[in-house]
Amino acid sequence: MSAAIKNELHLLVDEIPEEEQTTAVRFLRYLRDMKDPVLRTARNAPIDDEPTTAEDLAAMEAGKRDFENGDTISSAELRRELGL
Repeated sequence: MSAAIKNELHLLVDEIPEEEQTTAVRFLRYLRDMKDPVLRTARNAPIDDEPTTAEDLAAMEAGKRDFENGDTISSAELRRELGL
């Protein structure tokens, strides 16, 4: 990105009305995230509109209980288990 473009961006950001700043931040994050293929795929994925089943609810409750009881593993341990 050229210095002129960066400078223009900074000037534009300085001129955004206060009531629009939250929207501007969300939009800039969106633009930034679109270069990440995983985030882009997640953002563009269709909404899961399947109904939640009793089995789903039971699994969520079991996971919540495990978490509350400290029956968890670290992300590093999970990566090791998965060979990542």
